[in-house]
Parts: sequence; structure tokens; C-alpha cells
Amino acid sequence: MATFVLVHGAWHGGWCFARTAKILRGQGHEVFAPSLTGAGERAHLADREVNLSLHVLDICNVLKWENLSDVVLCGHSYGGMVITGVADAMPERIGSLVYLDAFVPADGKAVWDYFLPERREAVIQGALASGGRTPPAPAERFNVNPADRAWVDAQCVPMAIACFLERIRLSGAHEMVRKRTYICARGWGPSPFPAFYERLKKDKAWTVHEIQTGHDVMLDDPEGLARILVAAA
Repeated sequence: MATFVLVHGAWHGGWCFARTAKILRGQGHEVFAPSLTGAGERAHLADREVNLSLHVLDICNVLKWENLSDVVLCGHSYGGMVITGVADAMPERIGSLVYLDAFVPADGKAVWDYFLPERREAVIQGALASGGRTPPAPAERFNVNPADRAWVDAQCVPMAIACFLERIRLSGAHEMVRKRTYICARGWGPSPFPAFYERLKKDKAWTVHEIQTGHDVMLDDPEGLARILVAAA
């Protein structure tokens, strides 16, 4: 049986992986879906100073304190930044990386560098209006299935703009993780993520998938995501 650590994206929390986690646990796997500092059940810790480095530390501490090894580490959206930092810090504990419609950053890059121009303006205006924390993008923009949209909008919380502006610093140790998977969600747009998919599908070191859902794949197709995660283990 495999061990999965599922890392959510911006504004979300560990709650968004509940359906996929239930499926995986039902198959006998061990699953962790922590919320990053300032999100989900840890929303009371939100602060404008929360940044990418802190979120990387959040997940490193899960691996350390739960004594996890040979982990399938999955990051959704902004979570791709986080899992890359974790893999660079603790490559010996990770057996496989899965990027779920996510950023795959190069050294020195920030989420900001990959944002589409219209998202940059929305993030700036949101942060200016709320003291450095960006309000969630509406679920409709990500084409979340209609039945879940109101719930997702209620669950998501503002996020410090520092998370988007901090540049990731990589030593190259993350390259030690040889099993890498990229999942591109084609059922929404405009999206920055097909550019990663198109690049990585040419790289034999990567396994790539396309899935016909909105951005929140774990909500729209939890069964399909579980199958890909198990195959990536």
C-alpha cells in the first residue's frame, strides 16, 4: 500500500481532497491532506506575512513528524510550488511527485511569473483592498461543477499575496525524485497550466495525463484522480 500526501492550492484547504482521500483509504492506502497555514481549519493563523517558505515547511513537518517515507506527494495548482520546495528539501522521503493542474517552477521563479496578465491585475487589486491578502477566485472561474460551486466559495479563504510573490530557491535536489506525473485539466480556461503540460509531455522523464474537468479535479472527478495517483505510486 502507498502513502499519499495531498497538498491543496491557493485559497483552498485540505477539505478539497476529502473525496479522493476516502477512495484511497478505502483501498487500504495511507492518506494525509493537511491544510497549509492560514487555510482550511488553520484559517485562524492567516496573516499577511504567510509565504511560500512557510507552506513548504508545513509539509516538510508532516513528513518529519509523521515519519513518512516513499511518499506520493501531490500538489494542486499553487501546491505545485509547495511540493517542489518540499522535494528539494527532503528528496529522500519522496518516491513520486504528482502535479495536479499545477505550477512546476524553475529556480528563482514565483507564482507571479506564471500568472496570466488578467490574474495579476485581479490579485493586485484584491490585495490592495484587503491589506495584503488576496480574496479567492470564484469557483465559477475554475469551472467547478455547478453542484459544488456555492460550497467551494464558502470554504475558500483569502491568502497572503506573499505566497504568490516569493521566489522559490532550489538546490536541484528535487531532481533526485525520478517518478514525476503531470495532470492537465482541460475543462476550464484561460489557464496557465497547459503550457507546463505541453513542455513536459516531450520529456521522457515525465508521465502526463489530460483530464476533461474543471481546475478542481479532486471535486469534479475524484475517482479518476485516485486512479492516476495509484498508478503514480
